[in-house]
Amino acid sequence: MSAFPPERLNRFLARRGVASRRGADQLIADGRVTVNGEMSQLGTVVDPSLDRVSVDGRRIPVRAVSVTIVLNKPAGVVTTRSDPYQRRTVMDLIEPVPGLVPVGRLDADSRGLLVLTTDGDLAHAVSHPRHGVTKRYLATLDRGISAEQLEQITAGVDLEDGPARAIAAKRAGPDSVVEVVMAEGRKREVRRLFAAVGLEVRDLVRVAVGPLELGALPEGEARALRPAELSSLRAAAGMRAPVRTAVRRTPAPTAARRPR
Repeated sequence: MSAFPPERLNRFLARRGVASRRGADQLIADGRVTVNGEMSQLGTVVDPSLDRVSVDGRRIPVRAVSVTIVLNKPAGVVTTRSDPYQRRTVMDLIEPVPGLVPVGRLDADSRGLLVLTTDGDLAHAVSHPRHGVTKRYLATLDRGISAEQLEQITAGVDLEDGPARAIAAKRAGPDSVVEVVMAEGRKREVRRLFAAVGLEVRDLVRVAVGPLELGALPEGEARALRPAELSSLRAAAGMRAPVRTAVRRTPAPTAARRPR
């Protein structure tokens, strides 16, 4: 019996930190991936125990080595791996790790907790609404929110891309500061949700993703997840504990780059 079950080539590459699944498909389409010395095709299924997979001539290890970190994203930084307008991205704040991608989005004007991982399955499970990993925010508004507006936020409103609602919403100190829990992560969804009830979000901070808390992590800095945190995040996303996964011990991804 094979020690590793057969899997689609793009998933194999994503789980080993080479690229996201979409990025892996592009590598395959560009002719940069070989299986046992032969050019691969989209949709190829490989047996990691038997097949030799290489990208640009470099053999990809059989054992998956995953890296997952959390970053306290400052405002003014875009959540993308690269930006055509040369804006500062979240990747400028961390030490480079091959295959590391942001999980979901956090718009440029917003701050707070962002998860980045080389594990394509984890990224998909945490970001897809059907897995139920919630995101919690603190929104500072242009004025106090009324009880009726709070009720409307949780009852739901119609946005241009469909209905939206907060799972929970409550005042967090002053009437103008609201804690909201969301199940989805559509583009600028929290801001648009408040705008639909006549309120402007002046500041938005994501303070939690599932069981992960922002805590005291300084703005602009990152750290690796502790094993217990990673296990709880996987459990929240309905994922099994990883098996036969090598442990990365280098501290490189935990050290944030200094702002330029």
